[in-house]
Amino acid sequence: MKPKKFTIPVAVFILTLILFSLYRINGIKDQEYSQTFYALGTVNKVDIYEMNKSKSEKILTKCGSILRNIDNEMSTKIASSEVNKINEKSGESSVKVSDETYEVIKRSIEYAKITDGHFDSTIGPLSSLWAIGTDEARVPTKDEIDTLLPLVSYKNVELDDKTSSVKLLKNGMKLDLGAIAKGYAADVVADYLKSQGVKRSIVNLGGNLYIIGTKEDGDEFNIGIQDPNRTDGNAIGSIRVSDKSVVTSGIYERYIEKDGKMYHHLLNPATGYPYDNNLSSVSIISTKSIDCDALSTSVFGLGLEDGLKLVNSLDGVDAVVVTNDKKIYLSKGLEGKMKITNSNYELIGQSVD
Repeated sequence: MKPKKFTIPVAVFILTLILFSLYRINGIKDQEYSQTFYALGTVNKVDIYEMNKSKSEKILTKCGSILRNIDNEMSTKIASSEVNKINEKSGESSVKVSDETYEVIKRSIEYAKITDGHFDSTIGPLSSLWAIGTDEARVPTKDEIDTLLPLVSYKNVELDDKTSSVKLLKNGMKLDLGAIAKGYAADVVADYLKSQGVKRSIVNLGGNLYIIGTKEDGDEFNIGIQDPNRTDGNAIGSIRVSDKSVVTSGIYERYIEKDGKMYHHLLNPATGYPYDNNLSSVSIISTKSIDCDALSTSVFGLGLEDGLKLVNSLDGVDAVVVTNDKKIYLSKGLEGKMKITNSNYELIGQSVD
């Protein structure tokens, strides 16, 4: 078995290279000010254009504080986080949390409902068992998985809007907000940047993008969609966006191998195993990054037909879905708006009405 094993400094270096090449954003001539942060389990980079150095540096420093605060509240890797406090009290009592953490958990439950559980933030026991992306990554036995499956159900999360309290009804349940917290963080950073008068910026949280404004010439930014069969940042094509977020979930992001088989990190809450539905990646485009983050996982879990039906039913949301046989499907709003740059992939268009 070959789990991905990186020390944090090496991981930061490698991920930074990937982030620079993953989304090809061209045409910027303004003075650029940027900072890179490590939070939420990944490398984060914020770029600001067309502002003076002193103000930009203050704004960027605040962006780092915002990201660290959200990480401290929602990460399962930080022992004192609010999410871990909820997990520690599973089956016992409710835990009062900050408005931020409560909002993200509540939104995660909403997505669980509209996807019939394909998105489920109570996946924590299974994600901890597989531990994909860590030095402890391994393929668990079926018995181990079956033992934990009863602990995975959003229906066993009790929310109290009046007190912003959360209770997990079964002992051993665990929340894992890894599929939604980065999207929330990108929205918070983007809102802060706009409040400070920033007109042009790129927020990149480990590949979760939020684009503010347009290029200097007024054109939208060209955002490349990662080739899910490669990890070097090569794109299969591009879309043009401004004032929107783009988030991709793919089998290439984190995985382990055993006996020649790849096991990616996108786990099916119903089976405990990685989804096996002929999808390689899902990219979601919308004005809210929290929606992009949750939907990229949700659509991947739902599969091609049901996933695109969901996206097409939502206002202001679009999707690029790539299958294992190198076909590209688009939601209604993206018809005619994606440029293919890799001849190995075929643009099919819509798969559903």
